Amino acid sequence: MRRPQNSRELKFRHLAAELRRSIIDGTWPPGAKLPTEQALAAEMALSLTTVRRAYEELAEEGLVVRRQGAGTFVTKEVAAHGPDQRVVGVLVPDTALYYPRVLKGIEQALSESHARLVLASSHYDPQAEDAAIGHLLQAGVHGLLLVPSLHELDDPRARTAQLQALPVPVVLVERRLAQVGPGDDTEHVCTDHEGGAWDAVRHLRDLGHRRIGLGLRTDGPTAAPIASGYERALADFGLPPVMRQEYRMRAWDADQADTALSAFRKDGVTAVLCFGDREASLLLGAARRAGVRVPDDLAIISYDNEFADVAEVPLTAVSPPKFRLGQLAAQALLQRMECGDALPVHQLHLRPRLIVRRSCGGADVRAVSHVQG
Repeated sequence: MRRPQNSRELKFRHLAAELRRSIIDGTWPPGAKLPTEQALAAEMALSLTTVRRAYEELAEEGLVVRRQGAGTFVTKEVAAHGPDQRVVGVLVPDTALYYPRVLKGIEQALSESHARLVLASSHYDPQAEDAAIGHLLQAGVHGLLLVPSLHELDDPRARTAQLQALPVPVVLVERRLAQVGPGDDTEHVCTDHEGGAWDAVRHLRDLGHRRIGLGLRTDGPTAAPIASGYERALADFGLPPVMRQEYRMRAWDADQADTALSAFRKDGVTAVLCFGDREASLLLGAARRAGVRVPDDLAIISYDNEFADVAEVPLTAVSPPKFRLGQLAAQALLQRMECGDALPVHQLHLRPRLIVRRSCGGADVRAVSHVQG
């Protein structure tokens, strides 16, 4: 479970939500100057830190621009939409990692169709998620691209049913009901994480490795399909099972990496698939401290490719097609908004690419990209 938010976090997010709503509904029109941090803090009886964090969040979302020495202004892109312009609400859990490239793809597809994006972030908080969806609907969006919290829910099907019952079309991004198979009737565009993990194991098998380990942080929705693809690949290739090294947390630390490396070496592992880039980089550091050479003694593949290329040994990485994912999700929603129930439900799964670098002993690039519907 995620840690409960403290009162300070709740205050700045509540303030950000209030300001966001005022910007979207035109209370603060494009180009308007917001109150200074000091003035708003005094007016709302809040600390300067709370106001500053709220403004920073709006700036990250592109709703305001902060000009040094001048103040904070509503961006001109947040103009009220005309009667014929389609407006798409987008909800992501985070705007710092993973989703910036997805958002770029969404923005391009919407721009090409002369549609406008309104962005909100849930910060992995279910209550903030519901509030943000409500604010987007109040802003008059015609459709929603949502990245909802599903993997920690006791009944994810009930949650998706709630989302499907919203008064505008909904397309899920990087979320689906993986556990129910054909029973998943959501419209979604997702990365085939199972296939990405399977391709990574196949690559290591092709390099001659037989004992292939899996290093996993298990706090997020990506962990389960990666583990499933890894297990399927071991079975398909007749490879022996290896004890997985799993830690339920947002990220490993050096101690977890040292422990995982020790366990892998004790089990005779010569190659590891590691989720994600930070954890793989920590495993590299653990190998260096233990005198284990990468890739001579241990080959490593990272899952994510956010910053795998700048690791001390550039990491071979499974790279989800984030930009293309955003493009296709936006296109699917626009088609649904235009055609209604006349179209079949879109369920698109995009195969990641495998980028081969030095951590596996290669320097070529191998790309495997598929769209499965």
